[in-house]
Amino acid sequence: MTMYDNSYSRFVALTKVILPIIALGILSTLFLFSRNIDPTQSIPYADVDVEGLAREQGIGAPNYAGVTEDGAAISITAKSARPSQDNAKIVTATGLTAIIEDAMDGRIEIIADDGVIDTDQQFVTLQGGVQILTSTGYIINTAGVTAALNETSVVTDGRITAEGPLGTLNAGQMTLETQKGPDGSHLLVFKGGVKLIYDPKGS
Repeated sequence: MTMYDNSYSRFVALTKVILPIIALGILSTLFLFSRNIDPTQSIPYADVDVEGLAREQGIGAPNYAGVTEDGAAISITAKSARPSQDNAKIVTATGLTAIIEDAMDGRIEIIADDGVIDTDQQFVTLQGGVQILTSTGYIINTAGVTAALNETSVVTDGRITAEGPLGTLNAGQMTLETQKGPDGSHLLVFKGGVKLIYDPKGS
């Protein structure tokens, strides 16, 4: 029993010396292989261009609604929009849809890939695969359209092709104009080398 106690005591005494030495060896190895930290080096996730974020601020699914001076209701929706850096009243938008409705139940819907809404100058330009749908049954395609926000006025930038109740129509330009009179109705006007291919089945 005495021999066992002496052996155990020597073992405990030996571990009290060896274990701290091993721990010191492990710590020295960690310091030896650790990387030096360069305080001038930026943290990867802190590399943020704040000015760029400010420039690229956008609005998801914006909408604009109002009434023109001649009493027509106009609404504009978009998938996304971004205000101009120079003028917050000028907004560049994508996935635009503009709808104009008059008091006589006339309706015109303009769909475009992108455009610019200028509430300062009171107009919106639509471009990129512009399609115009009217309540009178016309489907009109053109390169671009300019529409007023304060009055009922729509003008295409150039030539149009249209499918309607009378057949296929080609023209140099199309406008939507307010007719004179108490009813305040509106009229589609095709001008500039108008060519109509009459289709009796469409009438």
